[in-house]
Amino acid sequence: MSALIAIVGRPNVGKSALFNRLVKLGRIPSQSTAITESTPGVTRDRNYGRTEWEGKLITIVDTGGFYAEGIPHETSEIARQVKEQALLAVNEADVIIHLLDGKEGLNPTDLELAGILRKSGKKILWVVNKIDSMVKESRALEFYSIGAEKIVPVSAITGLGIDDLMDAVIACLPAGNDNESDAFEETGIPRIAVVGRPNSGKSTLINSLLGKRRHIVSPVPGTTRDPVDSVCTHYRKKYLFVDTAGIRKKQKEYSLESFSMIRAVKSIERADVAVIVLDASEGITDQDQRIAGLVDEYGKGALFLLNKWDLVKDPENAYKEITKQLNRKMWFMHYAPAVTVSGLEKTRITKIFSFIDEIIAERRKRIPTGELNRFLEKLAAAGPLPRYKGKEIKLHYITQAEIEPPVFAIFANYPSMLKAPQIKYIEKNLRDEYSFKGTPIKIHVKPR
Repeated sequence: MSALIAIVGRPNVGKSALFNRLVKLGRIPSQSTAITESTPGVTRDRNYGRTEWEGKLITIVDTGGFYAEGIPHETSEIARQVKEQALLAVNEADVIIHLLDGKEGLNPTDLELAGILRKSGKKILWVVNKIDSMVKESRALEFYSIGAEKIVPVSAITGLGIDDLMDAVIACLPAGNDNESDAFEETGIPRIAVVGRPNSGKSTLINSLLGKRRHIVSPVPGTTRDPVDSVCTHYRKKYLFVDTAGIRKKQKEYSLESFSMIRAVKSIERADVAVIVLDASEGITDQDQRIAGLVDEYGKGALFLLNKWDLVKDPENAYKEITKQLNRKMWFMHYAPAVTVSGLEKTRITKIFSFIDEIIAERRKRIPTGELNRFLEKLAAAGPLPRYKGKEIKLHYITQAEIEPPVFAIFANYPSMLKAPQIKYIEKNLRDEYSFKGTPIKIHVKPR
């Protein structure tokens, strides 16, 4: 099992920049990089990544900025939970990197955090960032007053001192660390992207599924910014849930929100199934429709979660109304099932797993060519397709080319004349025959 290294420190000392630098060191593809921006408090949830050094696998966790008691900050409740998340990471870690700011120097928050870390009993590396040249190494000397036996000067931006830091990390690792996979390295686990508008209840839902406070929960929209992976076990089967940033409208210029949206889109691209969380108490919005469109565009399995059902009055009529909204606004995803849940009250949330299993099975379904062509004969017998220049359009042959999602190739005499309505007609009949519940299917028409 790989060792876990937690990077902690006050806001804006360069934790995410160091995280990004470290996960790029090894030969392992960097599946997770943290948002970096010169605004204090950008990283809020824990963010995991992996690297390799001297043949050893290392899991690195980036944490939100630690605020000292009594120091003003953006939102006291969010800051409290960020602190809680950082301490959870410390509790999980084998080695802690306490990152300090070589430009700003030592301050009271650094001293308070150092005291907390010493009480943890974990191995601590005192690392001073923003030492961009050998000449500036003298800046690190004042940090010995924190009580450190050794200070490691680095620059997360230029890479200065990173090799020395990794050597120090290896020296601190517990005996017996090897290259065995841990929960974050296993392959074959279904990857579920949890997407939706800000404050639709995504993090609350995942916390309820996990049974612990893995994600920051706040009524402030946009609390989750980085995609965060969590492994959940249900009846001995593992699922990897990715809580993504709430997707807002596309921004014209760079901003933290727009970058978070890009990260959410990348999470969808890497997922097997996307759980689209809708706030049932507010109904379905145009932004919900845009998010669902991204899922469909990337060909991912989809499940609609009508969340916050505990806030809905007159559930029977509300269900009829929201079903009408789904049919109207999500007409392009009629294949996706919907279930009412309450992440807060934990109502019907375990139904998610059976839906996910079913959708993944449908995405992997492969229909034999002989059976498909018998289906095509039956389709032709049901009625002719529109004629082209007085000539009948004939579908000669069909085969399934791919899975995840299912892709079909149909060979016809006039392929260019098969327009969207005819393709939809063929798709409807394929679904009537073979279901493909929860997954888009693609149909390509080719000349014979």
